[in-house]
Amino acid sequence: MKRFWTDVAIDADRVVTLDGKPVRTPGRRPLALPTDALAQAVAEEWRSVGDTIDPRTMPLTGLANAATDPIANDPAQFAARLAAYGESDLLCYRADGPPPLVERQAARWDPLLDWARARYDVTFAVTAGVMHVAQAPATIARLHEAVAAHDDFHLAGLSPVVTLTGSLVIGLALVEGEIDGDAAWAAAGIDEDWSIEMWGEDWQAAQLRELKRQEFARGVAFLGML
Repeated sequence: MKRFWTDVAIDADRVVTLDGKPVRTPGRRPLALPTDALAQAVAEEWRSVGDTIDPRTMPLTGLANAATDPIANDPAQFAARLAAYGESDLLCYRADGPPPLVERQAARWDPLLDWARARYDVTFAVTAGVMHVAQAPATIARLHEAVAAHDDFHLAGLSPVVTLTGSLVIGLALVEGEIDGDAAWAAAGIDEDWSIEMWGEDWQAAQLRELKRQEFARGVAFLGML
């Protein structure tokens, strides 16, 4: 679609407008943002559009659309999908060697699990290897409650963080301010960093990792503006 507007503004309800008309989501709802910071950032994406709209250059708008349409339509179902990552959280699957990798995982991951245990009154089963280990039903239920307590926009921002890291605990620690984005990405990348240190990294893997990092950073930025 070609650019058809000149002026981008924000109305009293924090709806982004194009030449006075509200931007609408794919579901035809006005794109109303919950904070001034996010409204300004989304408006800036629309101001920066060139001759044609490229959704890939408008990630905050995309996350806001997700919050306003599919998530708002059924937040419980969306929260349940995110909470399911707690059943096989990255932090619960450890290497059985070599010792430096085991120690690196413990140093980064144990404090996060300890935080989650105290914060949500849960237990975690931790194992060496990749074979599935079941978590206690009470743990799964409590983590589900923790995710479902967040509003639609926080769920939208939390989604790329959890799905890209494979860790619900990392996502919850980030959204609750226990760690920042850099610490979250570093914790999630321990295994990959180790492999790169040992055997190097080809350009395709490096490119893919950078794309994931950028998507992760956009989720962190979105949450930060809430």
